[in-house]
Amino acid sequence: MNYAAHNNEMNHSLLRKEPVIFAKPDTALLRTGHPFFVPDFAERFDHEAEVVVRICRLGKDIAERFAHRYYEEVTLGIDFTARDLQHRLRSEGLPWEVSKAFDGSAAVGEFVHKSELPDIQDLHFRLEVDGETRQVGHTADMLHTVDQIIAYCSRFFTLRMGDLLYTGTPAGVGPVHEGQMLTGWLEDRQVMKFRVK
Repeated sequence: MNYAAHNNEMNHSLLRKEPVIFAKPDTALLRTGHPFFVPDFAERFDHEAEVVVRICRLGKDIAERFAHRYYEEVTLGIDFTARDLQHRLRSEGLPWEVSKAFDGSAAVGEFVHKSELPDIQDLHFRLEVDGETRQVGHTADMLHTVDQIIAYCSRFFTLRMGDLLYTGTPAGVGPVHEGQMLTGWLEDRQVMKFRVK
């Protein structure tokens, strides 16, 4: 919930002062080029394209002004969500990790060194499904910057080399179906391409 337009499309009227965070295990990782296999435990699985940074050093209680030192590479990722399962669990007041943290739910593209891209808070990105643009984002529209997210998360969790931080999705989330091809872009670089099976 780091982009106001996405909050609106999901009917979240309250814009929080702090980031909303959740964790995924390493079994959720889906490396670029590998297909996303649609699970059988829910009816609808939505794509949520997000800018992702990879942590490059150990850190705890990181000050925001130093957060830029803790990542060197950036890519696009997809936070797959079992939407109908998430809605049911939320309505019952239950934890909803199973709708977000299942195996293969964290697709990640090829990383690009941040020196080869515009400033982290001036990145344009998009997700295409079968060649049709579904999501378009600009990191300048984030409610919480990348550095703020790193500082906030490090209050609760020790960040370790290789940890991936997904930074929130813009408007345009929607369902994926078997046979579709998903392609992700950072600026004019294609960093992700894989099929849904």
